Order: sequence, then structure tokens, then C-alpha cells
Amino acid sequence: MSRRVYLDHNASTPVHPEVLAAMLPYFAEVYGNPSSIHAFGREAREGMDLARERVASFLKVSSQEIVFTSGGTESDNFAVKGLAWARGKGHLITSQVEHHAVIRACRALEAQGFDLTCVGVDEFGMVDPDDVRRAIRPDTVAISIMHANSEVGTIQPIEAIGRIAREHGIPLHVDAVQTFGKLPLDVDALGIDALSFSAHKIYGPKGVAGLFIRKGSKMVAVQHGGEHERRRRAGTENVAGIVGLGKAVEIRARDMHTEAERVTALRDRLWDGVRSRVPEVRLSGHPGHRLPGTASFLFRHVESESIVLGLDLKGIGVSAGSACTSGNVEPSHVLVAMGVPLEWAMGAVRCSLGRSTSAEDIDYVIECVEPLVRKLRQAMPVGVV
Repeated sequence: MSRRVYLDHNASTPVHPEVLAAMLPYFAEVYGNPSSIHAFGREAREGMDLARERVASFLKVSSQEIVFTSGGTESDNFAVKGLAWARGKGHLITSQVEHHAVIRACRALEAQGFDLTCVGVDEFGMVDPDDVRRAIRPDTVAISIMHANSEVGTIQPIEAIGRIAREHGIPLHVDAVQTFGKLPLDVDALGIDALSFSAHKIYGPKGVAGLFIRKGSKMVAVQHGGEHERRRRAGTENVAGIVGLGKAVEIRARDMHTEAERVTALRDRLWDGVRSRVPEVRLSGHPGHRLPGTASFLFRHVESESIVLGLDLKGIGVSAGSACTSGNVEPSHVLVAMGVPLEWAMGAVRCSLGRSTSAEDIDYVIECVEPLVRKLRQAMPVGVV
């Protein structure tokens, strides 16, 4: 294997060296429980408080509005269930292209007696705010729409949806796991009441994330035990991980705009190179309103897993649709909702770029894709291609 190219940053990112350096003392020298009032505990608490301040500063909110969790999935479940349970039975609105953490949390609430509306999307994977408006009922208790889709990269019109939610006095939760640290986020301007984010998507550690909960929002805890996180999320905090999250946020605040411009140029270079060499390929998702480093290709009459495995043999890491459902031979629920025909949807391959991606990496990938797809198509049964 001559080269290793990682193009799966939407699934996870390598820990930034500065993040690792910030975390290391909390695995050894600073080991107290942050809930303890002695010096050892206070020292751990100081590291956690600094991280909370960094996250709050990035979002332009109060540090008291930030709750640390174990991951984006927990943050989504906390927000969706916490908002719904705080209001009793009622009606929920989400979209057909949400992450499974949101969709399945909503389905679980539906099984408990809540009503659920999943609004559709257009061919680009974008929600129409008017569909959200039309779905609202007198008993609607919460709306949950993601900021950007992890599979196709489409950025949703959250500002318009936020205005609608505020007009009706309905709390809005936004899954921002894919945009936090990649795009500017102003929760006030966007009308967001709860926002989920995760460390390992922005060069922080796995197993730590957070949730912004607007002050005054009616929300109940979904995990019970001690008095941690201002009685909102019980359990001893992952101090080292939280310190890493805080450092990662500090770095993203510094580098985000420059990095977005760089990976957008590389993403476009990748798309231009692939479409110039490979026939019958499409770019899925919105052509303009998309994540800077996400290019999701649809190769007609080729199985995506075969492409992923073929590129893996060349040292290239990409994803076949959603990383959370890898191995599933069915087309992704996102592409189904977008109305993508089966012969295209089965060949969905996502490339997500990051801080280590170079122009040489992109050129190598382009070089490898064309002969691989040609070979796979030649191996297809007669009449399929």
C-alpha cells in the first residue's frame, strides 16, 4: 500500500495534537472527581469549567446553558425526549432525513403515545420550511430538524424554521453534530432552543459531547442519579474528554473559516476530477448549500460497498452512505427520502475531507476511482449496466 488517504471525517476525525496535549494531564496528574470540594476535585473542576466557557463563548451563550454528555446520540435523545416529556403527551415534528438518534428517539416517543410527523425533503435533501409550518398543530410540543445532513451534506434552512417555531411558541432542537465547529452558529439568530454537538467530529476525543439548552426552556432529565451538570445529566463527568472538547472548540474558533475555504476548494477539485473521468456519476445533496468538505457521489449500476472495499485496498478510506449503518445493503433512508432511483442509490459513496487532506490526496483518489468503477461495471451481469 503506497499511500493512506482518510476521507471519512464526517464519521470521525483524528485527535488534534494540541487537543491530546491538553488532555494528557487529566489522565494522570489531575485525577480528582470534579464534584469533590477538596483541592484535587477543584483542580479537575477548573479544567471542566474552562472547557464549558470555551464552548459557551463559541456559541455566544451562557456557560450555564451547556450540558456535557457522552456523545451526539445521547445529546439528541436528551433533547428530543427531554423536551417532549416536559410537556406531557402531544405532537412532534421532525424530518425524514434525520440521524437515527433523532428518528428513533421520536419513534420511541410515538410508541409512548406521542403523535409524530416526519416532513419530507426535495431532491436535494432539503426541508421546506412551509412544510414544517403546515405540520404544526395546537398540541405540537417540539420540532427537531438537523442543521446539516451527514450523508449528503445538505444544510437545512434553520433560520426560517426557527422563525416559524418562535411564531408558534414551540421549542426547536437542532442536531448540529455535523456543523458545530465547521460553520458559524448563532443560536439566537437561528431561533434554536436546544443544540446537539460532539467532540470527535472536530478533532476531539470520542465519548464526549454536549447540549445547549436555552435558559428557561422546559426540559426534564432523561438520566437520573447525582447532582451533576446542574441536575440535568447525572453521572461523573468525563473530565479528560471534556477538556479535549474545550480545546478542540478553541482551535476550531481559530481555524474554522480558513479551513472551510480550503476543504471546499479540495471538495470541488474532487468532484470535477471524478465527473470528468467517470461516466454516469452524480453529486447528491444540494449543489450550493452543503457542508464545506462533503462530496457524496452516486455511481449508477455499481454497489457502493464494492467501491469502498476497492478504494480501501488502495489505502483510501471513504464511506458507503451513513457510517452508522455500514454493512446495510439497503439504500440509505436519506436517499430514499430524496427520491433517488435504486440503480443510483445503491452506488452512494461519501467522501468527507478534513484538515489533513491535501491536493495530492485528492488527485490520488481521482486516479484510483475511474479504473475501479470501470472494472466493477464490467463485472456486472449482462443487461444491468
